Amino acid sequence: MTTLAPSLPQLRIGPHTVQPPVVLAPMAGITNAPFRTLCREFSGGKGLFVSEMITTRALVERNEKTMQLIHFDASETPRSIQLYGVDPVTVGKAVRMIVDEDLADHIDLNFGCPVPKVTRKGGGSALPYKRPLLRAILNQAVSNAGDLPVTIKMRKGIDDDHTTYLDAGRIAVEEGVTAVALHGRTAAQHYGGTADWDAIARLKEHVPEIPVLGNGDIWCADDALRMMRETGCDGVVVGRGCLGRPWLFGDLVNAFEGAGTAASGPAAPRTGAAPGLREVADVMVRHATLLGEWIGDEARGVIDFRKHVAWYLKGFSVGSEMRKKLAVTSSLEELAGQLAELDLDQPWPDGADGPRGRTSGNNRVVLPDGWLKDPYDCAGVSPDAELDTSGG
Repeated sequence: MTTLAPSLPQLRIGPHTVQPPVVLAPMAGITNAPFRTLCREFSGGKGLFVSEMITTRALVERNEKTMQLIHFDASETPRSIQLYGVDPVTVGKAVRMIVDEDLADHIDLNFGCPVPKVTRKGGGSALPYKRPLLRAILNQAVSNAGDLPVTIKMRKGIDDDHTTYLDAGRIAVEEGVTAVALHGRTAAQHYGGTADWDAIARLKEHVPEIPVLGNGDIWCADDALRMMRETGCDGVVVGRGCLGRPWLFGDLVNAFEGAGTAASGPAAPRTGAAPGLREVADVMVRHATLLGEWIGDEARGVIDFRKHVAWYLKGFSVGSEMRKKLAVTSSLEELAGQLAELDLDQPWPDGADGPRGRTSGNNRVVLPDGWLKDPYDCAGVSPDAELDTSGG
């Protein structure tokens, strides 16, 4: 049974109204321009769709890959870009570059990434532990952003013994951040276990001055409505729940607005019912086509799409041999032909919603030496910790 949508004020991110209050989470190697296009087609253009992570050093140095990743389709409004950085000066320069060159309309800062290559240098979900460094980065970002709204996405903390989200939320308010998003897990949890929605509620109570967005374990539209009802958050951020499920954004629009059909465009034939395999296969080909057009090479687009195949087909009856064949496709004709061999009359399978992507938990968080000794000692943080590449 569908949970009734709460009666909500409009979510505002600076001058931008986000209605319904739904945001696509930045995901490295996933939320590139083609995937954002696909999700927007299903939502009818409603919601906020954030780019994959852009490293501030790579942006300032105009790294070739990074400059491609910051490209937005003409239909993307507002243009939303996520930055990662650990050096306040470099972050400030990157933000100023975005403003001066009109590269985006909204800037999100990444303080939630738990992967070792980021945390071992003091970045991502490790950084908020160093309160003065967090404040300095936010100060430089906001002071250089002009009229562009700056938001942040973070986790509860490093582990259960080193939580940071309440302090980080208060610092964000004091430095002029427009909104905060909280993934209800620690860095140590990675993507395992269950997201702590109570933490989202506590943060909302702690920083009533700005919108708080909740993230974690939103696998269907009912989950989003339930999160907002149980936590009082102002909006939701959807990450792994849309892997192989870009139509989730159409479902979310329908759920929040009580509408019949929100989707429109070449990828959006749905009327609200769960798609059968025939519809899923059509979306898969559309996704691979968009990737090829974006990359400028059909084969490379199909190869990049391979990572999505298992997510799209989760729960459907697809033999192991066919899965192996789909995992090595290299042309749109080959992809479409192999999908046509499946029993495309299969309805949406029971239990197909639920965790996808990385699910490991209880990991040791890789940190710089001595990182946890003093949350106010930032002497060990070097500008060299800036990554020189962006995305996945």
